[in-house]
Amino acid sequence: MFTPTSLNSIQITATPVRYQEQILTEQALDFISNLHQAFEGRRVELMQRRQLNRARIANGHDPKFLEETRHIREDASWQVAPIAPGLQDRRVEITGPIERKMAINALNSGANVWLADMEDACSPTWQNVIKNQVNLLRVLDGELDFTDPDGREYKLNSYELSDLPTIVVRPRGLHLPEKHLLINGKPIAGAFVDFGLHFFHNAQRLIDSGRGAYYYLPKLENHLEARLWNDVFVLAQELLGIERGTIRATVLIETITAAFEMEEILYELREHSAGLNAGRWDYIFSIIKNFRSRGPRFVFPDRELVTMTSPFMRAYTEQLVRACHRRGATAIGGMSAFVPSRKDASINQIAFEKVSEDKAREANDGFDGSWVAHPDLVPVAREVYDRVLGANPHQISRTREDVEVSAKELLNVEGLEGRITERGIRENIEIAIRYVESWLRGNGAVALRNLMEDAATAEISRSQLWQWIHQSAITDTGEVITRAWMHELTDETIEKIERFEGDRFEQAVEIFEACALRDDFPTFLTSNTYQRYLDTPAPAYEIAS
Repeated sequence: MFTPTSLNSIQITATPVRYQEQILTEQALDFISNLHQAFEGRRVELMQRRQLNRARIANGHDPKFLEETRHIREDASWQVAPIAPGLQDRRVEITGPIERKMAINALNSGANVWLADMEDACSPTWQNVIKNQVNLLRVLDGELDFTDPDGREYKLNSYELSDLPTIVVRPRGLHLPEKHLLINGKPIAGAFVDFGLHFFHNAQRLIDSGRGAYYYLPKLENHLEARLWNDVFVLAQELLGIERGTIRATVLIETITAAFEMEEILYELREHSAGLNAGRWDYIFSIIKNFRSRGPRFVFPDRELVTMTSPFMRAYTEQLVRACHRRGATAIGGMSAFVPSRKDASINQIAFEKVSEDKAREANDGFDGSWVAHPDLVPVAREVYDRVLGANPHQISRTREDVEVSAKELLNVEGLEGRITERGIRENIEIAIRYVESWLRGNGAVALRNLMEDAATAEISRSQLWQWIHQSAITDTGEVITRAWMHELTDETIEKIERFEGDRFEQAVEIFEACALRDDFPTFLTSNTYQRYLDTPAPAYEIAS
């Protein structure tokens, strides 16, 4: 049996995986330990603040623009840092797991930016935590390649970083622990581990290449969390002797409370800010989560019917563009999650038209770029943004002073077209269960029904089901949604799923029912699942993709 080891002040509880010693050096762990010692107390306080804020909303207090930060919003003089090298043109960004095959395809896709995702598209097994860092180093070393079992080889078109998309890393959110790295018996935050290891091993090399260490910050709920990250960046740069302000971070606005503090978030990070992103899927989940018990007003129809043209989503995205451009920052649009079919061209044609329409709306609203999940969508999105931007790298000069979004408009969820259908219920059940099962096997991004599902879309699925039950919602055929009926549909779903050796559907169903069909509502689908089911202990085997 594996015995936990200690290195410096950190206890490592995972069974070692290959290449771990290259990543968990004494110096790297000492760097992470410094971040933990400096900021863990504040992080815990901020997580407690989140719970208090959610309780206030549940008790009828709507989020609002803060009076104490009015001076920041009304002061027209301040701007974020100048755009950093490699981030001037972000018209098409591709995101996905840091697996060798997917990473190579993303880096060869022609996108401007590759979002190397350690968060919603990553199942944080110990193997994946180490593999992510190894593969990012392999890119810089010119050693990233992959051979399929059928012999097909994948290599980068170029190992010159200047020829590749700019790499932007998304670490885990502040709420997630890394249970395999402990200090005084308590886990280090996954965010500090992911950021710290990447920054320690890559920052100077990225700077020397003419770019820099760039990050996406997920799940922030207020400007105080942005302040924490800014202080983390300041200390990290100081510890490694890197000039202050070199780091750049783009914040995903994917919580309802953060939507009321966009300019404050930019302000707190202003010396390190690269802009904001409209994290649409988590944003929808955040609204359902926070208002789930507030009555029928906040009960959404089928997931596919909650679109970017809904009034509250329009208000959110227009506010984001205005906030960014007033402050000299780039505004990045949301994800297009379509996965092209290799068998049905008609599906692709319809989907490409929808993606093009979505990107055209974003670009015409003033966004400077947008996300896609598949290389085949890069030219679709690029054609739209090329048409709007032309030779300009962005459209920050469009400050959108015509936009005046009120608190009421950000919460205007009335008027959503469509109803809840049995088909929508069944799809939510299947997506949530299939995603959790795949996540338990180490896959954080799963293609289902020609859509790339990640933790955010699985969260929408399970939270909608929970809310529909507790609000006694009614389907379009007049069926009252009950827990008993949901259990029946869950059983029917499992009976239809094709099983395979080594699958983890029993555990997936158990987790799904605990998160969607019981009285309590876990804040995140993955948190308890990670602690109880994932990777305890991890087997030792070669890092694979």
